[in-house]
Amino acid sequence: MGDEIKRIICETLKAEPGDIRDVHVLKDGMTNESFMFTAGNSRYIMRIPGVGTDSLINREYEYENYAVLAGTGIDDEPLYLDPKNGYKLTKYIEGSHNCDAHDFSEVGLCMNMLRKFHLSGLKVNHEFNLFDQIEFYESLRGSSSVYGDYQETKRKVLGLKEYIDACPKQRTLCHIDSVCDNFLITEEGVRLIDWEYAAMQDPHVDIAMFAVYAMYDREKVDRLIDLYFAEGCPVRTRIKIYCYIAVCGLLWSNWCEYKHSLGENFGEYALGQYMYAKEYSVIAAEMMEECDASD
Repeated sequence: MGDEIKRIICETLKAEPGDIRDVHVLKDGMTNESFMFTAGNSRYIMRIPGVGTDSLINREYEYENYAVLAGTGIDDEPLYLDPKNGYKLTKYIEGSHNCDAHDFSEVGLCMNMLRKFHLSGLKVNHEFNLFDQIEFYESLRGSSSVYGDYQETKRKVLGLKEYIDACPKQRTLCHIDSVCDNFLITEEGVRLIDWEYAAMQDPHVDIAMFAVYAMYDREKVDRLIDLYFAEGCPVRTRIKIYCYIAVCGLLWSNWCEYKHSLGENFGEYALGQYMYAKEYSVIAAEMMEECDASD
């Protein structure tokens, strides 16, 4: 632990360096590195941004997100957050665990919480534009894609934009990185942590993000959608979510290729994201034709 990290911890917690004990590194996240430690009678988590993160994350936007969330009880309530370098200190929530994406009783709790959050109508002054981010991550990658049919897949994904743009949608603060690992099941309910990608978007993007990270097949994708839409999901909205799955797949595929260029390899997950782009761009287009034919 460096001197700067120790200083931040001690100043924030009003502790002495000798009070910091039981320090151990947590499993590396896909964007950041974190470690847990004990001070006094409590445990804490310190986040250190990972390699290449300064190109991926706008920390001032993240700071704004947490300012808007303050007092809602939704988030992980940082004790310290630096809007320049991204260092973040939070108290560890005892008795909590990450959502198990294959335990649909837990997934149901998370979708219920996610929908309530979306309906709260929180707003910030920045957005996460899916198609712009595809181009941005592609530019960071620098070289051609490892996938030989990338350009054809991209063409099909971009072809979904007209349908997405034509769909009615609500614009509100969305998490964007709403994956199972960022939902904490606690004794008091569900919390959603790590708001570094959060921005204004269509809430249904958050459903797609959960699905692609969980590597759901189509049956589980539909089950997820049905948990979010307890009253039933209109067919054209379901098609829009399929479109988002394709778009998000291509976006994170490019993200993975950039991270790979920095020496990080996400293996099956990276390939899975590309396959979502490839397969769901076709599924969505076919469903659009069926829907149009039945109107």
